[in-house]
Amino acid sequence: MIQETHTITSPCKGIIEKVLITEDSYVYEWEKLFFIKTSEGNMEEISVGASGTITSLCIKEGDFVSTESILALLKDDLLITGSD
Repeated sequence: MIQETHTITSPCKGIIEKVLITEDSYVYEWEKLFFIKTSEGNMEEISVGASGTITSLCIKEGDFVSTESILALLKDDLLITGSD
């Protein structure tokens, strides 16, 4: 089976409030992965439109990230799945 690696990046600036995954976690499409508290005080939920295994976790709770900071790497299994 062919696999593809996705880089999960931050869509905003802020502080990593919560990390819901670990390295080697299997994640489903649109599953919540991170919460980022923006400089405006909003809470952003971070998810990705692919399923697979987290191969690298690049941040931890309390880290400051800017737009396009790399949060994690995901090895896509190319299966169509879903999460509520």
